[in-house]
Amino acid sequence: MKIIGKIADLKAVLNQARLAGQSVGLVPTMGALHEGHASLVRRSVGENDVTVVSDFVNPTQFNDKNDLKNYPRTLDADCALLESIGAQYIFTPSVEEMYPEPDTRQFDFTPLDKVMEGIHRPGHFNGVAQIVSKLFYTVEPDRAYFGEKDFQQLAIIREMVRQLGLKVQIVGCPIVREEDGMALSSRNALLTKAERKTAANISRTLFASRNYAHSHSIEDTIKYVADTINGIDGLEVEYFEIVDGNTLQPLSKWGSGDYIVGCITVHCGKVRLIDNIKYREKC
Repeated sequence: MKIIGKIADLKAVLNQARLAGQSVGLVPTMGALHEGHASLVRRSVGENDVTVVSDFVNPTQFNDKNDLKNYPRTLDADCALLESIGAQYIFTPSVEEMYPEPDTRQFDFTPLDKVMEGIHRPGHFNGVAQIVSKLFYTVEPDRAYFGEKDFQQLAIIREMVRQLGLKVQIVGCPIVREEDGMALSSRNALLTKAERKTAANISRTLFASRNYAHSHSIEDTIKYVADTINGIDGLEVEYFEIVDGNTLQPLSKWGSGDYIVGCITVHCGKVRLIDNIKYREKC
């Protein structure tokens, strides 16, 4: 595996790969890698001749300077993991390399970015679109891999690709969970041992809500999830919405669609955690 920090150097090696007829997969990450990321990388390795993993904490998608400062950075461990599972290149640019000048582009993903995270983290998805589009222009991948834990982000990246006319296949990969059901996240490393135990109640409640939903309305199900989690010391729901999985718009009736997803954000101590659950999934 080779570590590359410069855009020009990465383009050079990938151009050689394409001249040799090799396909390229990209797994964009912000580092602090875990088994969830590893599952994306393994899929890319299995489906492409060359796999590039970006390891870059993107400042433009943080609207909280402390969140950016405290985001875990574990480059040595990341490299060891990636080498063990077959990634050929890890791209580790500096902020100056990715943003030699301010990126002033403004994206509009209406209505996808006007709900949930778009309301609570203004500017976040514009920053995501800036960095992911830069990575796509740099790597020019045949396929790019994203986890479904960031469900809204995945929908917005697909829309960005459509708007920009990019020739890349976006591959969404299932959430990877720990034995107690908690969704794997780099932010989990910021939890204390006690907080980590408490945080498992988020996914536990979401799973229970699928049974609850069989005999209750969407409104009742939302209240059940919020009340249950808020009733646990150390947890506070920021939002929980049940939405159409394609448009991300809130639903009021179960019969409103064949792809229905519950998306949640919960504060556990000072750590902000997201998760989602599918109530009805398109075939």
